[in-house]
Amino acid sequence: MYFPTAEITCNPLLPFATAVIVSFFTSMGGVSGAFLLLPFQMSILGYTNPSVSATNQFYNIVACPSGVFRYWREGRLIIPIAVTIALGTLPGVFIGAIIRIKLFPNPSTFKVFAGCVLLYIALRMLQTLLKEKAKTTKKPVEDNTLVILHNTRSSLSLLFQGCEYIIQKQRLMLLSLAVGLVGGIYGIGGGAIMSPFLVSFFGLHVYIVAGATLMATAITSLGGVVFYTMLSPFFPALSVAPDVRLGLIIGIGGMTGMYFGARCQKYVPAKAIKWMLVLTLVVVALRYIGQIFF
Repeated sequence: MYFPTAEITCNPLLPFATAVIVSFFTSMGGVSGAFLLLPFQMSILGYTNPSVSATNQFYNIVACPSGVFRYWREGRLIIPIAVTIALGTLPGVFIGAIIRIKLFPNPSTFKVFAGCVLLYIALRMLQTLLKEKAKTTKKPVEDNTLVILHNTRSSLSLLFQGCEYIIQKQRLMLLSLAVGLVGGIYGIGGGAIMSPFLVSFFGLHVYIVAGATLMATAITSLGGVVFYTMLSPFFPALSVAPDVRLGLIIGIGGMTGMYFGARCQKYVPAKAIKWMLVLTLVVVALRYIGQIFF
């Protein structure tokens, strides 16, 4: 099948199946998988136009709601966290989109930037893993219900598995702004960066952040796609708007994977998933950064 915006030809089953597999595992940690699907599109499919960032965000719009719905049904979607992240991330996504088009239209330059982002995410996840206490859970956690103790303009207090978590909203919003900037350039909603930060800096459990980061990713990605589309007429020499056909195929695959990933999350050891993601990130990142020397 030919995709005119992406200017590539491929079997649609390849991006669909890849999205199913990637999103199944990453959604368990509150990550849409867009950070891995972008290098897949660039390196495997040969999609190197600037519009690949917008297409990647279009994927988030289609795929994320299924995972969000599953977390909501299980009572593990904290909307105040999702809204705070989205409000902080959106301005950064808009600025990042302009930077992507103006400073990184060249595929080689963008791959170096993408490699640095992926390597940073891997190091953050690795740091979190090394700090975690060694635990072995032979059976799934029975009570995964989240309870909001209080929710004010400045802070949010949650009760989960007998532990209280307090989140300062201003601190979270400032972090979201920086994440949105990087996410807008790279073409992800920011969940891949935000989730490790929430676990490491805020000390939140991965079961708490998963639903909220997926919801925030969907919201910010919608803003990013709209913004990229609005910018498209101002850059007629570049492919800026998303490839809707490819985005739908990958998105439907992601929708399927995310739903079952969210459903299976409490039955799969979080550490095993995180280690797999760290190794994948490091390999892809070093490959991209290594093109400077080879």
